[in-house]
Amino acid sequence: MSPRRRTATPEGPPAQPTKVPARRGRPPRSAAPARVLAVPPDAAHLASIRAPLLGWYDRNKRDLPWRRTKDPYAIWLSEVMLQQTQVSTVIPYWERFLTRFPTALALASAPLDDVLSGWKGLGYYSRARNLHRAAQEVVSRFGGKLPSTAESLLSLPGFGRYTAGAVASIAFGEEAPLVDGNVARVLSRLFEVEGTPGDREREATLWELAGHLVKGERPGDFNQSLMEHGATTCRPENPLCLLCPVRQACAAFRKGRVDELPPPKVRATPKKLTLALAVWSHAQTLLFARRADSGLFGGLWELPAAEVDEDSTPEETTLRLTAALGAGVRLESQLGTVKRQLTHRDLTLRLYRVSGPQRPSRSPAFQELRWCTPSEAATLGMSTAMQRALEAAMTALA
Repeated sequence: MSPRRRTATPEGPPAQPTKVPARRGRPPRSAAPARVLAVPPDAAHLASIRAPLLGWYDRNKRDLPWRRTKDPYAIWLSEVMLQQTQVSTVIPYWERFLTRFPTALALASAPLDDVLSGWKGLGYYSRARNLHRAAQEVVSRFGGKLPSTAESLLSLPGFGRYTAGAVASIAFGEEAPLVDGNVARVLSRLFEVEGTPGDREREATLWELAGHLVKGERPGDFNQSLMEHGATTCRPENPLCLLCPVRQACAAFRKGRVDELPPPKVRATPKKLTLALAVWSHAQTLLFARRADSGLFGGLWELPAAEVDEDSTPEETTLRLTAALGAGVRLESQLGTVKRQLTHRDLTLRLYRVSGPQRPSRSPAFQELRWCTPSEAATLGMSTAMQRALEAAMTALA
């Protein structure tokens, strides 16, 4: 399995206040408080890390398709897709998405449903919605071309400090730092940075160190060398220290603390979530609903769902679905159950065959209701969990 390229880290504001006019409805970002390391790394120490890592990267970097292009749009797309997603998973999605939406203008012009459909299976669908919104702003504000500085990129939807630094350095050669989960681990070991992931002082220290290191030739390649090193060599478990090109400069290696830094992040126990799904058929079609843009599965299509208690009775389930659809519902039978493990939730989807005196066309709980054949539904933006539920429903109805 390919190493995970990106793990989420808190993305802070830019080091200096942005000079780009704030977009309507969105307050301008404020600058982070200045932070100074107690003992800043000297030039010799930085050079003992920078040059060996760049040389190692030139010899060992993986041949990834987004590393063969200079197109800022394609590079931006790869960075968004790689957040919380395996490299091996991203490659075919990136290639198909670029074929379907080859430019920012093509993406901006496409209906959101088409974009979400192209994203189907990647998860974290807010990335796709922000990508679409950002493309529209790139067209309206920047003539269809991505701005070339991290400061300007931060004014676009979905651009946090990491994404702005990645695109600005890799696509445009700006000396813009970045810190993702892999980089945080590498820097924590190299400079013996204490603190747990998510700690504000630790994150500020890591960003300052990244800012020192990125200054110099080939900033984009250097940032990628840090990420590549963390993904393939300076791994969370069983790091390959004997193959590390910068082990002599690594404080954790010298002090025997590689396994201690960084300390593991304490993960919350996933919450249980049970949804009742209405399988309402009529004349070879099924009822589908589009969720509100915010929240779980935001903006995506589904068999209309309502949250229920784990031990909900049929009567309670009927009331919840009736309230969600804004129309009377009769529960006819349970068709099955689909279970999915999400990052923060144990999801249970209960499928109920329903009917009612009137077929609903609008609902206060959803953006839109639509009666579709299963083949028509295949073109809608739908989460993998809901796609599995639809497949289970069709099997039960057959």
